[in-house]
Amino acid sequence: MPVECLFCRIAAHSLPAAIVLEDEHSLAFLDHRPLFPGHSLLVPKTHIETLADLPAGSVEPLFMAAQCLARAMEAGLGAEGSFVAINNHISQSVPHLHVHVVPRRKKDGLKGFFWPRGKYQGDEEMETVRLALVEAVAQLRK
Repeated sequence: MPVECLFCRIAAHSLPAAIVLEDEHSLAFLDHRPLFPGHSLLVPKTHIETLADLPAGSVEPLFMAAQCLARAMEAGLGAEGSFVAINNHISQSVPHLHVHVVPRRKKDGLKGFFWPRGKYQGDEEMETVRLALVEAVAQLRK
């Protein structure tokens, strides 16, 4: 555990947090600057920086906890749904993997993604990007 990692310290119970879920692998706590009340951060208890760094055996336990938390947003807060998101490097305010689970309601003011959306310049650009990703996936799965 890096001593300077805020989320490692919270997971070790060295720093106080409003914990909403804890199991052997992960811990979730209320975000101190929520989009909406109930906005929680789910973290693996071990220090892992990004989703790409998460060991394969840890994926299922983390996302089972995320699924439980998303269900709890509806059952416990009366939310109509939830928004689940992960930042990797860019916009990752703490360099420790964390899953945002945010309660949602119709007309809550949150507009889809938080960034501007664009279009491909045409079918050729889309196909070039698609092929680059297909090749990268094939290489990573070898």
